[in-house]
Amino acid sequence: RRYDAGKDGFIDLMELKLMMEKLGAPQTHLGLKNMIKEVDEDLDSKLSFREFLLIFRKAAAGELQEDSGLHALARLSEIDVSTEGVKGAKSFFEAKVQAIHDASRFEEEIKAEQEEKKKQAEELKQRKAAFKELQSAFAQ
Repeated sequence: RRYDAGKDGFIDLMELKLMMEKLGAPQTHLGLKNMIKEVDEDLDSKLSFREFLLIFRKAAAGELQEDSGLHALARLSEIDVSTEGVKGAKSFFEAKVQAIHDASRFEEEIKAEQEEKKKQAEELKQRKAAFKELQSAFAQ
């Protein structure tokens, strides 16, 4: 939210550029595009909150290249307990746990939505078959 200048719930190329500069890891235009491309699941050329969290998942899993902008972002966004203190670290990790919980809840909602769409498609298919059956009865 801090870097979402457009207040649209997404981080676009220019907002990512500004964020990386403020974090002290400026990137080239091409580098920024590659950063977005690596986690842009819906191919809209901007980062949603879910895609932003994916950066940290990939970093934790060791799936980011050491010299990539995403690796730098994940590294720079981590907390230093020596400067923040234990209380700062506690709230940081609580916030991370909450974000992961929110992301998994989001995934559950997506799965439920997909199941509902499948169910609706199946019902539509059954209704069409029943209609064709009735139609054939009238055609005779």
